[in-house]
Amino acid sequence: MEYGFTTAAYVVAAVLFILSLGGLSGQESAKRAVWYGIAGMALAVFATLVGPGSGLWLLSLLLIAGGGTIGYQLATRVQMTQMPELVAAMHSLVGLAAVFVGLIAHVELGRVLAMDAEQKQALEGFAKLLAKKDGTEVSILRVELFLGIFIGAVTFTGSVVAYGKLAGKLTSAATKLPGGHMLNAGAAGLSFVTLIWYFNTGGFLPLALMTLAALFIGYHLIMGIGGADMPVVVSMLNSYSGWAAAAIGFSLGNDLLIVVGALVGSSGAILSYIMCKAMNRSFVSVILGGFGGSTGPAMEVEGEQVAIDADGVATALEEADSVIIIPGYGMAVAQAQQNVAELTRRLRAKGKEVRFAIHPVAGRLPGHMNVLLAEAKVPYDIVMEMDEINEDFPSTDVAIVIGSNDIVNPAAQEDPNSPIAGMPVLECWKAKQVFVSKRGQGTGYSGIENPLFFKDNTRMFYGDAKASLDQLLTMIQ
Repeated sequence: MEYGFTTAAYVVAAVLFILSLGGLSGQESAKRAVWYGIAGMALAVFATLVGPGSGLWLLSLLLIAGGGTIGYQLATRVQMTQMPELVAAMHSLVGLAAVFVGLIAHVELGRVLAMDAEQKQALEGFAKLLAKKDGTEVSILRVELFLGIFIGAVTFTGSVVAYGKLAGKLTSAATKLPGGHMLNAGAAGLSFVTLIWYFNTGGFLPLALMTLAALFIGYHLIMGIGGADMPVVVSMLNSYSGWAAAAIGFSLGNDLLIVVGALVGSSGAILSYIMCKAMNRSFVSVILGGFGGSTGPAMEVEGEQVAIDADGVATALEEADSVIIIPGYGMAVAQAQQNVAELTRRLRAKGKEVRFAIHPVAGRLPGHMNVLLAEAKVPYDIVMEMDEINEDFPSTDVAIVIGSNDIVNPAAQEDPNSPIAGMPVLECWKAKQVFVSKRGQGTGYSGIENPLFFKDNTRMFYGDAKASLDQLLTMIQ
């Protein structure tokens, strides 16, 4: 009976997770999709607690209560600007859990294999499942355990490094130890040797050596990826965490964990590929830690950045008929989305055409800007993707860039030696006038100079984005 209920509950939970993932594809259905996911997870946890091998109720409830409390505190305190590093931190926990579960499963497998037939009859739960396996199934289980621990370890240290880069605790530049990619290749080769070793012996030593090698690969791989590629890294680590969960699901014989892990792994991989395509990046180059890159010195930028005050921007907006706003991470840092939304409402009330241009990798997390604009009640129908709006810049009177750098950088088209050479960008410099809201003259997170700031039709609107827009709103009624 308990197996039947658990299986049925897992099927329903899997359906809810699929509906949740599908609903997240549209802004209108995203809120409902989140509730599908919550319901699916609640059902999955309940079915696991009352299903086969259940026990340790007090400890389980205490851990659930503790985890729920921590999750609630994080959800209510973390700002949208901190969401990318929070996601990376969550991925690290998934990877670490996969490592621990794999190691515990290894210990349990050894314990069961050492028992005689009579002792195996009294086993329950996961141990009972192990006792039923023959020699071939045990060998397959060892491969599953090995892969789960390997992917989990890579995900753990990789996510920790990604968190450090996104939070500014580590340099955003691509850095490698002496030996570069050969160290990664050596660690991968060692992991393959230990796989054969572990498959044949089932000993702990090859598993321990592989875990250390995988932890190094995760660290060195992500350290070798620069800041411009960090949005891809976040989605890539999301994929890794999913495959780690799926591998451990096979080890534990948990169908729901396999399904959910496959959903997360495949969707993360597809998203990473789409983002690499949007950046004209080689997917393999990014995941291997920056093969390729620039081939020579970057083109020198000539000229100077010309500043403009709020009065000049207000005058230009009053005279303009069409306006395109390009939001970036700087808008998120300044929490200026409400001010941007209010400026949009006032300009549209004057009969002006106002639209938003969103680059696929704007911000440091896929969909970052879309979420911020939706939070500020900006109408969905005026939020356009890059491919939809790029050709409209030449007929646009004013383009306003708020806290963006790489996604509006002409060097991607003009400088073959630029780190972002070939990356599709929003061609805002083709508008009649361009205003850039920026704190100062720095190069931004990725450290790449932007020729846009020096062009004749560009004016720099210096200052905190929120404060600058506050001042601008007093002039546009």
